[in-house]
Amino acid sequence: MNRIFSGVQPTGNLHLGNYLGAIRNWVQLQKDYDCIFCIVDLHALTLPQDPEHLRRSTREVTAAYVAAGIDPERCIIFNQSAVPGHSQLAWLLGCHTPIGWLNRMTQFKEKAGKQRDNASLGLFGYPVLMAADILLYKATHVPVGDDQKQHLELARDVAGAFNRAYEQDYFPLPEPQILGAATRVMSLRDGTAKMSKSDPSEYSRINMTDDADTVALKIRRAKTDPLPLPEDVAGLEGRPEAANLVGIYGALTGKDRAGVLAEHGGRGFSEFKQALVDVAVESLGPIGAEMKRLVADPAYVDGILRRGAAAADEIATRHLRELHDIIGLLRP
Repeated sequence: MNRIFSGVQPTGNLHLGNYLGAIRNWVQLQKDYDCIFCIVDLHALTLPQDPEHLRRSTREVTAAYVAAGIDPERCIIFNQSAVPGHSQLAWLLGCHTPIGWLNRMTQFKEKAGKQRDNASLGLFGYPVLMAADILLYKATHVPVGDDQKQHLELARDVAGAFNRAYEQDYFPLPEPQILGAATRVMSLRDGTAKMSKSDPSEYSRINMTDDADTVALKIRRAKTDPLPLPEDVAGLEGRPEAANLVGIYGALTGKDRAGVLAEHGGRGFSEFKQALVDVAVESLGPIGAEMKRLVADPAYVDGILRRGAAAADEIATRHLRELHDIIGLLRP
């Protein structure tokens, strides 16, 4: 069976964009793929982390996976740092990755900015660790957002470089999977900016742990414009906030934008927002409640991670043993 690998950083405040753009799609993938879903805590270390917050956020992401419908009995769920093979393979692959390839990574340029010389080696080598995450399990498919497509392309390049260096067809070249009608959910306060956990305004996003009253309040306060909803998709041009709310409604109800506008076109935003509140509360309410229940039982969540790490490590150890033989590294 083809294998999926994907992960989320444990940086807190998982929101509607994380759910619609990634986690909800993973729930469907587990039916047809051998799935490995990771909490990529090593990647999070490219920014300063409070230790207790990191532990709490790791458990929260695990709870979100399970609450959204990912079955830990069917899929492997674990935190990245619990499997040493990720760091080991990152070094091996780093020895086959030209600096020129990494210099082209746009995310590093954006995050390092004018402080490039002060950026950490971890931030610069982030894409190599991501490649190791994927290739350690010989994943064949990786669900990614637009912001990670370049990193996946690098993973394919690194896999090919390794295969050529040792004249082996060892690593598969992982294929991207971009799924879902709302892979890019925008801020409720600015329809031109991606919904983000780092936005200082709580009203810019709907968190997965928000209760029904909070979800309703945030949607009612979402930025709009004075015109009613258009009756066709062309009418959304130049109206980013309207397009965002229509996209969210469509993603939650399984309709495309044309279908949403056929149902709600011509109505004012106050009426449409109430309809959006109803579907958002119905969809997210049970997930938020289950997340809170799971987070309140850290021993249970830690058990999921422990069992997942053991299963992941078994695969990783087997593949690293094969790689050591290919490379010529002695194993006592």
